[in-house]
Amino acid sequence: MSTSTSIRIDQTLYDQARSEAVSEHRTIAGQIEYWAKIGRAALDNPDLPVSFVAESLASLTEPRGEATRFVPRSTQKPGRV
Repeated sequence: MSTSTSIRIDQTLYDQARSEAVSEHRTIAGQIEYWAKIGRAALDNPDLPVSFVAESLASLTEPRGEATRFVPRSTQKPGRV
């Protein structure tokens, strides 16, 4: 069960979140939470590109049963991709 808290944010940020939320199929609050998670993870990992951080966080939400097993190239058989 999650709780909510009302906060004041700049109208421009709200409008940007609303626009992005529509294209990403999130709520406005969900979009701002998403940005906050990425920002926090990016600050914790300054050596990594933000796009990598975002993709890594997205991968953590994917169901493990649908994941593709990682096979390093060094162990792949010749002629297979």
